[in-house]
Amino acid sequence: MRVVQINRQPHFGGGEVYTAFLCRAFSALGISTRLLVHPRSTCWRNLPLPPDTEIIAAPPCRSLEPYLPTGPLWLLGHGPLPEELRAPKPKRLRTAIVHMPVQGRNPRAYEGHDRLFAVSAWVREGLQAAGLPVWPQPLYGVAELERKPGEDNHSLRRYSRYDWDRRKLRDRVFSWFEPFVEALRPHPPYARRPGLTLGIVSRITPIKQFPRMFSILAPILARYSQINLEIFGAGGYASIRDLDRALAPIIHRVRYWGHQQNVVSAYRGIDYLLTGLPEKEALGLNVIEAQACGTPVLAPAAPPFTETVLPTKTGYLYRDPREDQGADFERLIRMLLSQPTPLEPLKEQAHLKRFSFDAFQERLVPVLEWAYRASAG
Repeated sequence: MRVVQINRQPHFGGGEVYTAFLCRAFSALGISTRLLVHPRSTCWRNLPLPPDTEIIAAPPCRSLEPYLPTGPLWLLGHGPLPEELRAPKPKRLRTAIVHMPVQGRNPRAYEGHDRLFAVSAWVREGLQAAGLPVWPQPLYGVAELERKPGEDNHSLRRYSRYDWDRRKLRDRVFSWFEPFVEALRPHPPYARRPGLTLGIVSRITPIKQFPRMFSILAPILARYSQINLEIFGAGGYASIRDLDRALAPIIHRVRYWGHQQNVVSAYRGIDYLLTGLPEKEALGLNVIEAQACGTPVLAPAAPPFTETVLPTKTGYLYRDPREDQGADFERLIRMLLSQPTPLEPLKEQAHLKRFSFDAFQERLVPVLEWAYRASAG
């Protein structure tokens, strides 16, 4: 049985990191992967994929059947499989990793699959409620901090804060001019500023809901001059515009650094990681990664963050600011400014091991056993 993973996202994000360590886990268990990717995606050359992963660019407008090997197949989509691959065929398993909660979305996109694998209990809960065939245990992610040999693991430098969505005419036009603008802008190295440093290490996308969150939190942070905000990540024009508007009360204390290959230094260059709002988030690999780097997390007290943060040990959970206009968040900020030392997540090894590569492999073994039984059947 051949495994064919399908991830045709044109942009880099947590789903692509997840795909990479899934390929590594398969390889460690003796299974090679054929990976079908978007022709415009350049992230795969920067991720530590094993030698037995065969990468094939498959344009979205074409049928995928010509890219599939012959014989028994295990199709594993990152997101729902394309409709053409959902028709039942002998000796073909149709499965998907579900990277987004279906709560608030149409779950029918996941019909026609033999099995679905949720990346968190929060995602699994939505699939179960929709009556879909979800695996009983969530396949939590890994704190994937490995990089290719020779990659710069030390310096952080300012890059463009935009990740242009070339499907939109406005973004496409702006992307033509940006190289000329960037050539004139300074690109200083990162240096921590005095005070308490909060950080975002994430793509700036609508599912994070950063503009909505900071429309409540920025006026609170404006009252505390000791607090700075560093943003390591990029987004489309509208996402950055809306975030700028929400951050207006503290914009003089905000710095954008753009997308960084070296996320380890980004995490270690801040005091606390800030998440976005919870309900559209599937897992939050940045939460897992930050804790593995020794950086505690500040997150709303709701799934999926209640699954990945150990309260008062690896981070602090506060009431969703939409419920109390940020009162609990302000209480937390006052506490952080008064305490002498931050939390030390690296002391909580039992918690961190839940999100290790070895633990991920262990969760994958029963999945492989099911796949072979299902294929034989």
